[in-house]
Amino acid sequence: MQHAPAARPSRAPAARPSRIPAVRPLPGAALAAVLALTATACVGGGRGADEADGTVSPTAQSPAALPSSGLPPVLTRGQARGALITAADLGEAWEPTRGAATWRDELLKATADRPDCRRLLDVLYTEDLFGSDAATAPRATVALDDTEDGAQLHYRVTSYRAADLDRTLAWLGTLPDTCGHFTARPARGTARDVRVTGLVLPEAGDARRGLRVTVGGTAPDDGSGGDARDLTLTVDLVAVRLGDDAISLTNGTLGEPADDATRTSVDIGTGRLAEARRQGRAQV
Repeated sequence: MQHAPAARPSRAPAARPSRIPAVRPLPGAALAAVLALTATACVGGGRGADEADGTVSPTAQSPAALPSSGLPPVLTRGQARGALITAADLGEAWEPTRGAATWRDELLKATADRPDCRRLLDVLYTEDLFGSDAATAPRATVALDDTEDGAQLHYRVTSYRAADLDRTLAWLGTLPDTCGHFTARPARGTARDVRVTGLVLPEAGDARRGLRVTVGGTAPDDGSGGDARDLTLTVDLVAVRLGDDAISLTNGTLGEPADDATRTSVDIGTGRLAEARRQGRAQV
């Protein structure tokens, strides 16, 4: 190793050691800005990698296309109750129910040969359209009676995964074909003739489906005679999805069905649910 020559006298004075400025901590706002820029850079790199291999970000998918993972409901129970319809929405003849209609046990507590038709009868009897476990339990319900013609309307608000709600709506859409005409057999009593047709609904929500189910008369293959009584039940079964919330209703009567009660419930109920959802997001 070579040594530097000795410094000669009377030349430039010896250099003073340079001062290293003290490092001061960044102010809170500046530090937050640096962290935000760092996070943005990391996210940008990840997005580029996804696009390179053709992967689509989950945010680009519709709610029904998202994987069925658990998610908290948007609505509180109080907000769900605020989304219910009332007797005043339907007219003077309607009032809060006095109890389950007698025709429920007599005409709907039955079974059928085909699985889909059997499930339909179970749904009409139990009102559990979207399932019977705690996850699909309705967040709010109301039951109303028409005192003039004996109709009874049951209305529910349910929060669940959009994809699963849509699967139930799709199943309802298959029933006019798979269960358009079948026989319902109670545990005791006379077999009944059942017919299922589609029901036209107002344009409401993100997805909707409606059925009209008629249960009446003695089934053609039943030879038990005239024990059936001349009863014909007509039930509208309707479901409307809005995001990951849904309304469902049954409107049944032994008389002439009132289309306006079903349509009014869909119109007013969907609007009320949309408002409750807006309030729920605003409070999150």
